Amino acid sequence: MDIASTTTPPPRTPSQPTPAGRATHRGDQIFLGLSKGSGIALLVIMAAIAAFLTWRTVIALAQNEGNFLTTFEWNANADPPVFGIAVLAFGTVVSSLIAMVIAVPVAVGIALFISHYAPRRLATPLAYVIDLLAAVPSIVYGLWGALFLVPHLTGLYTWLDQFFGWTQVFGYDGGAPRSLFTVGILLAIMILPVITNVSREVFKQSPKMQEEAALALGATRWEVIRMSVLPFGRSGVISASMLGLGRALGETMAVATVISPSFLINASLLDPGGGTFAQNIAAGFNEAGESGRDALIASGLVLFLITLLVNGAARLIIARRKEYSGANA
Repeated sequence: MDIASTTTPPPRTPSQPTPAGRATHRGDQIFLGLSKGSGIALLVIMAAIAAFLTWRTVIALAQNEGNFLTTFEWNANADPPVFGIAVLAFGTVVSSLIAMVIAVPVAVGIALFISHYAPRRLATPLAYVIDLLAAVPSIVYGLWGALFLVPHLTGLYTWLDQFFGWTQVFGYDGGAPRSLFTVGILLAIMILPVITNVSREVFKQSPKMQEEAALALGATRWEVIRMSVLPFGRSGVISASMLGLGRALGETMAVATVISPSFLINASLLDPGGGTFAQNIAAGFNEAGESGRDALIASGLVLFLITLLVNGAARLIIARRKEYSGANA
């Protein structure tokens, strides 16, 4: 018997990768290159947008005869133009805050109900309906708000005036309920699916062993949610809220359908008046001249900066609460 013929070949050493290993390594390099390219392209696009907005803003401010930050007037097509963002900033911030105050608690409650309370035969179709609400176009929400929501808010406005009118914030004079409070309610309905979907997915990832251990020790379902689920999903809820706030800040057609631009700041949230950056841009861009378009672009730069500040604040909040992010679970 030939001993040489029965000798097994020496095993491959780690320094001799197989063809499949080389292919996998090549695939990793391609994916890494595409990822880096996508990130760099995103930064370049953001920088280009910021540069364009800044350039046109400088041109607009050079022609402006009013104070850009404090003027309660928007007459950008005049000669010389006079415009300011005080009313627009107030309307954008107030309507978005109203939307967040209404939407976040409701969205978190719905997410907890779907993930921890509802039976599967009810949770699945309910989650599907929430997903469908997130896909409804803004103009549909705007038409619904103008034709259905506005006529049916008179009773709520009257009730708020009856019990809280002494605060001046909820005073109501009986006019059409086309105000920043109506806009806030409509925006809350629009951002509700976004916050609910993200929060639901975060709550579903909470450690099951911790929940089962708490239940075994005699904790109620609410105690399990309060001590285990909510701390685990806190950073996720913050992220979901910031996504919803981003949509509320930049919403255009729905707001433009519900209220008309009015450069007045009223003490009552129920009085007509106010406006937002996005609504003012959508309403005035077609009729604006060269200086008017530069002024609208300048207001767009402010909205761009507000959005960046909101996202940056959210990242700081999440970074400071890494113990709640679930990374160590």
